[in-house]
Amino acid sequence: MEKGKLIEIRVQGERRLAVVDRPEGKKDWMVIDAGGQSHKIRPQRIEYQIEGGPYVPQEIPQFLQQVQPYIDPSSLEVAWELLAEEKGGVTPSELAQLLFSEKNPPQCYAAHSLLCEDKIYFKKKGENYEPRPSSQVEEIKHQLEVEQQKQQEKEQFLTKIKQAIAQETVEWSESDRSRLDLLERMILQPEQNHRNAQDLLTEIGRSPSLEAAFELLVELGWWSRHENLFLRRSSYPLQFPKKVLDVAQSSLQMVPPDQDSDRLDLTHLKVYTIDDESTAEIDDGLSVEFLSDDQVKLWIHIADPTRLISPGDELDLEARRRSTTLYLPTGMISMFPVELATGPMSLIQGKICASLSFAVTLDSQGAVLDYSIHASLIKPTYRLTYHDVDEMLQLGIKDEPEIPILAEAAKKRHLWRQSQGAINIKMPEAMIKVKSEDEIIIELIETSPSRQLVAEMMIMAGEVAGRYCQEHGLPVPFRGQPQPELPSDEELLVLPPGPVRACALRRCMPRSEIGTLPNRHASLGLNTYTQVTSPIRRYTDLLTHFQLKAHLRGDSLPFSLDMMQQILYSVTLSAQEASLVERQTNRYWGLEFLRRNAKEIWQGVVLRWLREDENFGILLLEELGLELPHRFERAVSLGDRLNVQVSCADPHRDEIRFREMLEHEVQSSAI
Repeated sequence: MEKGKLIEIRVQGERRLAVVDRPEGKKDWMVIDAGGQSHKIRPQRIEYQIEGGPYVPQEIPQFLQQVQPYIDPSSLEVAWELLAEEKGGVTPSELAQLLFSEKNPPQCYAAHSLLCEDKIYFKKKGENYEPRPSSQVEEIKHQLEVEQQKQQEKEQFLTKIKQAIAQETVEWSESDRSRLDLLERMILQPEQNHRNAQDLLTEIGRSPSLEAAFELLVELGWWSRHENLFLRRSSYPLQFPKKVLDVAQSSLQMVPPDQDSDRLDLTHLKVYTIDDESTAEIDDGLSVEFLSDDQVKLWIHIADPTRLISPGDELDLEARRRSTTLYLPTGMISMFPVELATGPMSLIQGKICASLSFAVTLDSQGAVLDYSIHASLIKPTYRLTYHDVDEMLQLGIKDEPEIPILAEAAKKRHLWRQSQGAINIKMPEAMIKVKSEDEIIIELIETSPSRQLVAEMMIMAGEVAGRYCQEHGLPVPFRGQPQPELPSDEELLVLPPGPVRACALRRCMPRSEIGTLPNRHASLGLNTYTQVTSPIRRYTDLLTHFQLKAHLRGDSLPFSLDMMQQILYSVTLSAQEASLVERQTNRYWGLEFLRRNAKEIWQGVVLRWLREDENFGILLLEELGLELPHRFERAVSLGDRLNVQVSCADPHRDEIRFREMLEHEVQSSAI
């Protein structure tokens, strides 16, 4: 080391030229860079010494200008091709001679700069640089190209982010989608580590938080403000696989051969389908057949999707995976492709449809006297709504005598089931519909003669199917419910009548169970029962159809007892998850409705206690059929009615708080 020597050092990882000034202590030296800044270094920190001199710091910029024309990274490839065959190392001065035919200080430093910055062709070994093997060079080039492409895609992605936020139209590429998927997973799986998503948010200039990720996806139009996170977190498929859609399309174009070629022709019967106006999957219809001895035979016709599918085919396996049709406030997500479910699988007015028909005659008390089950053909005559039927019953329409006969049979059945121990609990039930993101409607599902009519006919079909399967030893999804331990009459009489008393009964009811053996269903009052009336919408109903129809044909059963048990295990878990998604989604939109109507005053009933010692319980908003938690600010009793107004509602956080309105506030609001 001597004063005036030009050397290269690294300052915070950056290569920098400096001139040696003076010794500092026994081992250190002071050097000065081009900007006049002093650095204390030890000789070991010197990266490279430049010949010639002595130099002064002011000459460094001029020296670098002399070096610059020789800095051409592509020249290294030429040198590598020449040196690779010799399998020997090279020094910066030797490389300068090879590349520039001279080795003056500027050329030697240029060669050193090329070699020390090179990541492809040479590797340092001692004071020399050795050429890498050609296979290694190719691999490094490939990796650098990949990294360069990734960097370009990242820069393009950040540009698209700005464009999308500015409401410009953007075409997202696959690499863009993978980055947006990182943000999705961060929101949907917050318990996991999401460092890449957090880094992405930081680069975009956002906070690395769940809230910021959600807001960004909404701003980009990737998600809606009310994205159904419950559905996205579930395993329920949002789209049908292409192979399933292809099979569905094939079935629409060419109907497969019917295994039940000898279907009972019931097209002469008048068939009523009764549903909500919005129902698209029509899977049940009703008929009355007048017998010669003034008796009547009741017919329950159930849509027969097994006409188009077979056990184990693509449509069957996809329906099994889904387990049920999802009914959400925002719309239906069908168990089958919609074109099939609402088309040839449904009972469509005026068209000849495949059906599984249950013929039942009742005794004078409403018990099943006789029954039969048939693969059939029907032709639905009328598509009615519940409102239509209620109106027909109220007006006593003479031209349709079947409707009052069905209604009378339903009443008789209801009384008979009550005599068998059926437990009927009436609680307000809300139906939430989101017409658009700007319109939410909450309607109470009223108990009406038409709904009771349909419910009783469906329960009767389930009883008949269960009896048939039990008598013939068919393994199907039997449903049961253990006998509850109900409060005594004395305990119930203490409670206010209406919702509070019904709620107390409801809390005593055990969960229904599903298994391959017949079991009593306590709340229905039936000793055997299987759901069979919604095969387009519930996979367990479809399983019963498969078994029943095979037995009616005299074929071997498609599912053995062991197979049925295995299928039921997975299907039950999927159905429970789907049910949870429906409840969570309904609750979200219920809270969103209240948030939007925060100025409204609602009448609530103290329904039950969660923690009575803390005055914390459930408030029932009777007008809406919503049951929500509330901490009461004063002493109240079960059944008390009070007027409340929303003070805070955040559906994303599942939070709702009310404040009780005083009498003068209610009167003032009314005025």
